Amino acid sequence: MEVLWAPWRMNYILGPKPDECVFCVPRNDDSEDRERLILHRADHCFVIMNKFPYNNGHLMICPYRHISCITELSAEETHESVQLIQSCVSIYKMAFQPQGINVGLNLGEAAGAGIAAHLHWQLVPRWNGDASFMAVFGETTVIPQHLESTYDQLKPYFETL
Repeated sequence: MEVLWAPWRMNYILGPKPDECVFCVPRNDDSEDRERLILHRADHCFVIMNKFPYNNGHLMICPYRHISCITELSAEETHESVQLIQSCVSIYKMAFQPQGINVGLNLGEAAGAGIAAHLHWQLVPRWNGDASFMAVFGETTVIPQHLESTYDQLKPYFETL
């Protein structure tokens, strides 16, 4: 068996697990945005990086309201979330030049939602060959850039939104 070292995972493994929803963030308090990896706050939704990404630059768009289904979104939340998806795709193209982008919404645990209680759109930049033998045979993903470095690379693009 080959060993892949990922020491940053120990923070998650040994760290305290929140009792509250990780996507329920205070609407008017941005003091923890860097720690939470929030890249942008809009009126009804926000853009946040996934702390345990499927691929480098994995983003999520969440409404501030704690809702679990797309049918519960207000018209304003629906419109703003789609606008943020479009902005994120444009930012990906400028910052990462991906060869593809996965955009999706998993409704319910059975559909693959890791946090089913709070609706969140997933955006994952993709490159040909990024699902290497490690992911296919080793059930291991290699993320080539540290989360904070990715945050620092993306954050300036969101300043203009």
